[in-house]
Amino acid sequence: MYRFSYLLLWLAASAIASAEGIDGIWSTERSDSGGHLEVKIGPCESDAKRTCGVISAAFSKDGIEPDYEHLGKLMIKDMKSADGVSFSGGTIWDPEKDKVYKSKLKVKGDGLKVDGCIAFICIGQNWTRVNET
Repeated sequence: MYRFSYLLLWLAASAIASAEGIDGIWSTERSDSGGHLEVKIGPCESDAKRTCGVISAAFSKDGIEPDYEHLGKLMIKDMKSADGVSFSGGTIWDPEKDKVYKSKLKVKGDGLKVDGCIAFICIGQNWTRVNET
C-alpha cells in the first residue's frame, strides 16, 4: 500500500513539474560573443498538433538588437510529442551556420534540452524559460 502511495505522489509531482509544458518564450544559451536569442514556442500555424518556434528577440552582450535580420523566422519546425515533455520528428535551424538539423527537445521544469542532430551525433544546448512580467 505504501509503495502505491509513493508512486502516486511521484506521478503527481512529475505532472506538476511539467504542467507549464513547452509553450512560451525560451532563451538560448549565450554565444561566444555574449549574445543570445529568445524563441517563442507554441503550436505550428500549419498544424496545431505540432510544435514550432519563432525567433522573437535577439540580444548582443550589450542589450537588445531590434534590427536582427532573422526576427520572426521559424527556428523550430514540426516537432511532435505524445506526452508534452519530449518532442522529436522535427527540425531546428541554426541561424549562425544557416543549416537545418533533425531535432529533439525535452522540457525539464523551466529548462529545455535542445539537440540538433546529424545521423547519430547530437549537439545540444540548455535553454531557459523567460518569465514574462
